[in-house]
Amino acid sequence: MKTTRSMFASILFFLAACGAAQAQSSLTPAPQNVMQLEASGTVEVQQDVLVLTLGTVKEGKDAALVQTQLRQALDAALQEARRSAEPQKMEVRTGNFSLSPRYGQNQQITGWQGSAELILEGRDFPRITTAAARVSSMTVSRVAFDLSREQRETVERDAQQQAIARFKAQAQQLSAGFGFGGYGLREVAVHSNSSAPGPRPRMMAMEARGASVSSDAQLPVEAGKASVTVTVSGSVQMR
Repeated sequence: MKTTRSMFASILFFLAACGAAQAQSSLTPAPQNVMQLEASGTVEVQQDVLVLTLGTVKEGKDAALVQTQLRQALDAALQEARRSAEPQKMEVRTGNFSLSPRYGQNQQITGWQGSAELILEGRDFPRITTAAARVSSMTVSRVAFDLSREQRETVERDAQQQAIARFKAQAQQLSAGFGFGGYGLREVAVHSNSSAPGPRPRMMAMEARGASVSSDAQLPVEAGKASVTVTVSGSVQMR
């Protein structure tokens, strides 16, 4: 009996504590004179990394034979490209490797088609295009440009400084406009993204796709510019 009373008393005490906490929470005043802000900084920079993709397509009735042909083409391309590889200047890696059936009437397999890719990437554009021209077992299928990690980090810092300065200036100006002498920072979030002109790389890829690359036909490439944007958003307490 005593145990039951003790448990009942504990439950009553818990409910009373919860009610007191809720009452105290409801009495807490909502933040006043809080303003939401957002500001961005954008820096445009020359792209300094070339990403050149070589590819080949093989087809036949024997899946094993098609796969062997793809592997031979890829091995030959790797062997040639590695001769010019150097960290940061030109790095070599394999890309997509696929093999899929081809169907005829009644969904019967009539043959096999496969593709393989080799990717050359780096900052030394002439080295990359020259290496690609020496690869005889593959052709250029795609050309794209990017920013190196060092370049991106530098540009993001510059864009971030712009965004922060604009956020602070906006906070000060609006606080003054509302009749306050200053503000205090409550919370802040920072986001960054980069974009590059899309049409140019796609056009170059279309022109290069399927082209036969020889040692005397080096692919001309020209990098564009990328925009890196950093956005600072948050809230301030006007005071």
